[in-house]
Amino acid sequence: MKLTVNGRERDVDPRPGQCLRTLLRETEHFEVKKGCDAGDCGACSVLLDGEPVHSCVVPAVRVEGREVTTVAGLGTPGDLHPVQQQFADAAGFQCGFCTAGMIVTASTFTDEDLDDLPKRLKGNLCRCTGYRSIEDALRSRTNVEQVDGPSCGRSQRAPAATRVVTGTEPYTLDTTFEGLLHIAVLGSPHIHARIVSVDASAAEALPGVHAVLYHRDAPATAYSTARHENRNDDPDDTYLFDRVVRFRGQRVAAVVAESPAIAHQALESIHVEYEELPFVLDPDEARQPGAPLLHADKSADARIADPGRNVVAAIHGSSGDVDAAVASAAVVVQGRWQTHRVQHTHLETHGAIGHLDETGRLVIRSSTQVPFLVRDELCHIFGLDRDRVRVHTARVGGGFGAKQEMLIEDVVAAAVLKTGRPVQWEFTRSDQLTVAPCRHPMRVDVTLAADADGVLTALAIDVLADAGAYGNHTPGVMFHGCTESIAVYRCPNKRVDAESVYTNNRPSGAFRGYGLGQVIFAVESAMDELAGKLGINPYEFRRRNIIVPGDPLVAAHPEGADLTYGSYGLDQCLDLAERAMARTGGRPAPTGDHWRIGEGMALAMIATNPPNGHISEASIELLPDGRYLARVGTAEFGNGTTTIHTQIAATALGTTPDRIVVHQSDTDVTTHDTGAFGSSGTVVASKALLAASHELRRRMAKAAAELTATDPEQAELQVDGVRCGDRLVTPEELLEVAGGRLRAEGRHGGLPRSLSFNVQAFRVAVDIRTGEVRILRSVQAADAGTVLNPEQCRGQIEGGAAQALGASMYEEIITDDAGRVTTDVLRNYHIPQFADVPRTEVYFADTYDELGPMGAKSMSEAPFNPVAPALANAVRNAIGVRPHELPLSRDRIWRLMQ
Repeated sequence: MKLTVNGRERDVDPRPGQCLRTLLRETEHFEVKKGCDAGDCGACSVLLDGEPVHSCVVPAVRVEGREVTTVAGLGTPGDLHPVQQQFADAAGFQCGFCTAGMIVTASTFTDEDLDDLPKRLKGNLCRCTGYRSIEDALRSRTNVEQVDGPSCGRSQRAPAATRVVTGTEPYTLDTTFEGLLHIAVLGSPHIHARIVSVDASAAEALPGVHAVLYHRDAPATAYSTARHENRNDDPDDTYLFDRVVRFRGQRVAAVVAESPAIAHQALESIHVEYEELPFVLDPDEARQPGAPLLHADKSADARIADPGRNVVAAIHGSSGDVDAAVASAAVVVQGRWQTHRVQHTHLETHGAIGHLDETGRLVIRSSTQVPFLVRDELCHIFGLDRDRVRVHTARVGGGFGAKQEMLIEDVVAAAVLKTGRPVQWEFTRSDQLTVAPCRHPMRVDVTLAADADGVLTALAIDVLADAGAYGNHTPGVMFHGCTESIAVYRCPNKRVDAESVYTNNRPSGAFRGYGLGQVIFAVESAMDELAGKLGINPYEFRRRNIIVPGDPLVAAHPEGADLTYGSYGLDQCLDLAERAMARTGGRPAPTGDHWRIGEGMALAMIATNPPNGHISEASIELLPDGRYLARVGTAEFGNGTTTIHTQIAATALGTTPDRIVVHQSDTDVTTHDTGAFGSSGTVVASKALLAASHELRRRMAKAAAELTATDPEQAELQVDGVRCGDRLVTPEELLEVAGGRLRAEGRHGGLPRSLSFNVQAFRVAVDIRTGEVRILRSVQAADAGTVLNPEQCRGQIEGGAAQALGASMYEEIITDDAGRVTTDVLRNYHIPQFADVPRTEVYFADTYDELGPMGAKSMSEAPFNPVAPALANAVRNAIGVRPHELPLSRDRIWRLMQ
């Protein structure tokens, strides 16, 4: 059949049942993305005869003779459509995976449509931005600037902006390979079972099937899907394919075939005999005598705290005497809080393509935050040398910690090594919602005590975390969650008891905040209760008890010297938030006797990067045309590090950002980078690049001085070269003096670490008839040190607050009594839409961090952490009843008031 795509007639032959999205991508229209394949997210939006549609639910056969326009058909990087220009000017994207579909939909808007954006954008979801910058784009507001001089501290446009808004910026699977094979995976129908036998002969005999992989093909090497600089941070409790399945949907076998359809057809021909085993879903029951043991077969080398009790990791520590302090206190608060499972819901699902290059080297292109750590673990699993494996990324469509896991690259690598052919595996949205790791659910008991003056005398937490079936990230999440959450308060008597426990639930993993959001929800809720009992303003109560420079940092134990006060702005954040809430602003309160109005606040502290070392090695090189080539290892997935790296290098070298070319996130590009997690992209990778830039600056000045017989100290780097007195030495001359190359390297090991601070405040209205919560005002004050890119940092805070609001109000992975996830499609898992997200006012403390690059601190994870308790405190203030469980959904709030 014939159709027209972007003005060009095409002759295509769609398969029976094929949708328009896959047809377009098979004709290399990679600007059309897959976010859900169910008509829920809008990432695949195109114009069909001028009307926006979700191409994933349009049958391909129905577009015969019709005209399809994708975002690439609206404009090009050199000739942008007005809406594309507006999105670039407003910085209306972060990871950018939703942007193509968003622009396609918005290209049809009239002035009247702008008055009803919540309705007009209900079919297009964004997980990153919080929607404010998207609305700015639609209203033609400009938030970025073209910087011709030093750019740090300015809202510089992202280097990829014009490519993102035209759909020409490639993501993981936006490429083609001749002879590409596809993977489909058979998941376990049982929640806990031993595999007795597998008969794959019928599947292997199907035409188009190249391999069937299961436990007979798996290396006998245990590992963790979690990735850290030190691989021993996580328990080795996982195999490529295991003979025991421990949660429903766990992979049992993988078919590698000529097409996804053949691969899925072959799955039906695999016969597996299972021996079902007892299971346990409740983490408290799981650690009791007689509970089914999930990993009792593991040795001490697996680094599991107590496999005989299903305990993955534990902390028990104290300072002072908590019990005595509680007994003698003027006021005591005790309570139990519960958090739930949340999915990251990055719009680009996990995906990878593997192949063998011309030398036979294994090459993996993956949607990962940690390419170097994935490479190293693949070498560990398959017994390969580092120089025989390359892992790299394109732009990554969101992560939020989820892509600090190795969930697909191991299977893709096994398939490539088995077949010798290029192989691709892509998670579906249902895979993400049912088998991919989620945030750790936690039960947190808090005991607080204070004297009559409102000074804390005791602080104790008892945490029980559900690791799920495997321990990936569980030790780190538990330790991190139990550290900054209580170290932020000065108190002579503290105690931490925490255990993370295996269950037969789907695995938990790394999630924005890395455990802090769960524990801070409980601690900050209890702090508000204590302030209420004392009759002290909640801001003032925090002021009396927060740490200040000079105070020791104490959680279960005193923290080491690697965590210190590089700067301090928590006092400013408290002042900024309180003053903002006192000013007129926000939405008017709804009218009627059934509405109750309340305000609440909470604070959070987070280390600026992970402990135990986080390494980045970078280089920068002068090119003959006066540009600079920067090589860094960290990935870009909406964190904005590419923009920051460009600004830092340009500022250090006295040039303009457009002269900085960044090559990144590729094990061939630089020697090592731990990865883009723990908010480290700015404070670690930027430090390495800054060191390299300073060294290159020194070498350029030296070369120019040699050529002109002048003092290198007097040399001045300019856009077009190095000025020595009246003489401008050109890049070509510099390179000639230097023997043809001017290049410098830099390294940062991530230590010591500083502290970032955030304070969130809300005003809410609660309908006592229905439990509906309306947010009337949202304010967040942040201590980010020197703000290197104000618009980008503001966007990170808004996006973090919006994601936290989703987790606090709407989002919940629901699992039945048999371990089945029932929220298995996006429409049943409510991530915030445009209509759901209030505009958060953002205020920055005025600080300069002695440890960060050019005074900056990290601000990617931090904004998430104080949101849930601030919202819960506002609801408590409105209705007079304390919420103890997330999410704060209408039904829960209604039940609280009965």
